[in-house]
Amino acid sequence: MSSAGPDSVRLARTSDVDDIARVQVRAWRASYAGILPPEVLESLDESDIALEWGRALLRPGPDRLLVATDGSGAVVGAASIGPSGDPDAGDDPALAPGEVGLFVIDPDARRQGHGSRLLAACVDLLVQGGHFEAVTWVPLADEARRAFLQSAGWGPDSAYRDLAVTDDATVREVRLVSVLADPPGEAGHPDS
Repeated sequence: MSSAGPDSVRLARTSDVDDIARVQVRAWRASYAGILPPEVLESLDESDIALEWGRALLRPGPDRLLVATDGSGAVVGAASIGPSGDPDAGDDPALAPGEVGLFVIDPDARRQGHGSRLLAACVDLLVQGGHFEAVTWVPLADEARRAFLQSAGWGPDSAYRDLAVTDDATVREVRLVSVLADPPGEAGHPDS
């Protein structure tokens, strides 16, 4: 994880939750207009989201929340990582993939390298946590995020899911996968 220089990525602190919620709401409203119903985007409440992230940070467990900051130290992005909750993740926790859940960059801070730094930090922490593969779910219609992830080596594995966002609307998501490292005993791994 980057910790030096004007722009960096670090683990989130409880004092960051208001900024994380602000970035999440701004990013979702910018990225998901036309994907999510307007009433869903309008109903996003920064204080409720901040409360949930605060609770998550206080809960012990394998999940982590990271923030990307700019040169002034302002939070401009956030990502969450942890073990995959997918039903096909397997029964062996040692081989289960990690997952990047939340991944947002403030619309005013995009195309400045924050997303690349944040994704690299997510991968680093997942590998440190023993994950050899990672997954993330992306709305099919979010072409910009899919293109970004695919340019970083992530690719679809043919899995998809439909999420009900209202009684009348669903969003189809596709799963993208990235191989992070060879598992022990695999060709090319130092333990093999």
